[in-house]
Amino acid sequence: MGKLSYEGLVKVDFEDKILFHLQTVIGSKLRRGESFHFTWIDDTSIGNGRTAIWVHPHCALVYKYYGSRRPQLNTAWIEALAFAANSPTGLYVVPEPAELAARAEATI
Repeated sequence: MGKLSYEGLVKVDFEDKILFHLQTVIGSKLRRGESFHFTWIDDTSIGNGRTAIWVHPHCALVYKYYGSRRPQLNTAWIEALAFAANSPTGLYVVPEPAELAARAEATI
């Protein structure tokens, strides 16, 4: 389980694998100077709501991983997340493509 911290105020837990893919997509957009919304469904422990943040090149983001191994990147998942990030609604966690996820697990 990893943690994304935004501006030191908002902190949210994601599985390391998801967080690594999000970091890749967010980093790509910020390198190009692009701003966008990022939204997720909150954990039931904090009320079952939804949180959205405005990610921009000057925001403070911290990615904290609790696992010691770097997850393998799934390029199809990166593309799906990037597609969402480029949409009017912004970035949100989409499911990992099943066929490619099974292939990635088999190579580990």
